[in-house]
Amino acid sequence: MMRSAVKCAASVRLPALSVKSQPQVRLTACRQQLRPSRAAFSVKAVAATAQSYGKTEKGEPNSFDFRIFIQEKGQDISTWHDIPLYLENGLLSFICEIPKETSAKMEVATDEEGTPIKQDTKKGKLRFYPYNINVNYGLLPQTWEDPAHKAEELDGVAGDNDPVDVVEIGSETLAMGGVYPVKPLAVLAMIDDGELDWKVACIKADDPKAASVNDVEDVEREFPGLLDDIRVWFRDYKKPDGKPENKFGFDDQWQNKEYTLKVISETHGFYNSLKSGKRENTEELSLV
Repeated sequence: MMRSAVKCAASVRLPALSVKSQPQVRLTACRQQLRPSRAAFSVKAVAATAQSYGKTEKGEPNSFDFRIFIQEKGQDISTWHDIPLYLENGLLSFICEIPKETSAKMEVATDEEGTPIKQDTKKGKLRFYPYNINVNYGLLPQTWEDPAHKAEELDGVAGDNDPVDVVEIGSETLAMGGVYPVKPLAVLAMIDDGELDWKVACIKADDPKAASVNDVEDVEREFPGLLDDIRVWFRDYKKPDGKPENKFGFDDQWQNKEYTLKVISETHGFYNSLKSGKRENTEELSLV
C-alpha cells in the first residue's frame, strides 16, 4: 500500500520458530511467563487521552442491532474520524474492537453514520472466530487501506478498504470500545483474499513491558515466539470454514518499526485524501 516513491525498509529477519498446530495455546502460555519490567515509563502527557472517552451501547449484545458508540464529553463521536491517530511522545491511539480471549468478530462499521463498533455478519449470521484471539485486536483511527492503491513492493496487491488493524500484545485484557495510547512496534503484510490487510503490533503505553520494547527485535526478546504465533493465527483462522490459508508479504516476516511508521503515515494520507474529498468516495463509506 506504500507509494512507489517509498522504498521498502530493510526487512528484519527473525530466527526460525517452532510453531505448534494450536498457536492460541502457545500465546496463553507465553503470557503466563511474562514478568513486569523494572523500568519506569511515563505516559502522563497522554494519560488523559484514553480517560477522556466514554462509550454507550445500543441494542442487545450478540444481536444484529448491537452497536458501541464512543463518546467525548457525553456526546457520540465517530470511532473512525473523531479520535486523533497521533499522540505525543510517538504514541498512537488504539481502539479495541475485540478483547483478547474472545471470539466475536467485532469491527467498526465504516459504512454507517458515526462508524460505531458492531459484530460482523455473514450469510445472515453473526460472525465468530473458530477460536479465541489471544491479543487485543482493533484499529488505528484516521487510517485507510485504499483499494485503488496497488503496493508495488507487494506485487501490486491493493488495500482492503478498511482502517489499519492492530494487535495489542500487552498483559491486560482491554475493553471493547476502549481508546488507549500505544507504542507501535512492527507490521505484518497479510494478503487476505487478494487484498492487503496490514497488521500493526503495538503495546499499551503503560504496560509493564512497554519500556522494554521499542522495535521488532525487542518483541522477539521479551515475548519469544509471540509474533510468529500471531502470524500463524491469522494464517489459519479461516481454515475451519474450508478456506485456504492467508498469505503474507516480505517472506512472512514482520517488518521493523521504521517501516511500520511508513505504513501508518501512508494509510493516514489515504484517509486524509478520502475525508477531504480529494479521493472520490466510490466505496460509499460514511465520512461523518
